[in-house]
Amino acid sequence: MANIERITLDVADPAAAHDFYRNAFGLDAQLRVRASEAPTTGFRGFTLSLTVAQPADVKALVGAALDAGATELKPVTKSIWGYGGVVQAPDGTIWKVATSAKKDSGPATRRFDDMVLLLGVADVAASKRFYRDQGFAVAKSFGGMYVEFASGPGPVKLALYRRRALAKDAGVSPEGTGSHRIAIGADLGPFTDPDGFAWEAASPALAS
Repeated sequence: MANIERITLDVADPAAAHDFYRNAFGLDAQLRVRASEAPTTGFRGFTLSLTVAQPADVKALVGAALDAGATELKPVTKSIWGYGGVVQAPDGTIWKVATSAKKDSGPATRRFDDMVLLLGVADVAASKRFYRDQGFAVAKSFGGMYVEFASGPGPVKLALYRRRALAKDAGVSPEGTGSHRIAIGADLGPFTDPDGFAWEAASPALAS
């Protein structure tokens, strides 16, 4: 089974980005940053999500992100799916923090259960076939709208969503040009997917 080892974000100020992600979400091994001035405007075509156990944890993580300098895109609120909120990091990356639980079961924490990379794609069915060919096993599929792949031992899950639907879920316009400002490190050879997302081979030294 294919496995994502890490996410690398291209940012203008790596030191500031590293401090933000440590202070906001406590991210380390799952996420790396590197310097880049690659042109990019508007929606970059992806979001990163942290799934947590209860609403109090959503509030704690979103609050920490806002305190660290994030911008609120969607306030923390209840929905038919559960509870969640969306913020944009100072480097421009969009993050959603969510839970399927409707009520708290304990004291608030800043722990998360899963980190999910959602790629906004032009053709969900075509991208689903592409990633199956790369070795990803489908866990959930909802027609041409959404696909979730089975989790490997790595720290990041992969899912596909229609680009416009993903932008709407994030609370932003779907329009955007230039670099995605992300590279996906996996136990696969390097390649670029049909929507221009770059995948890199994760060397043991970097994946540790």
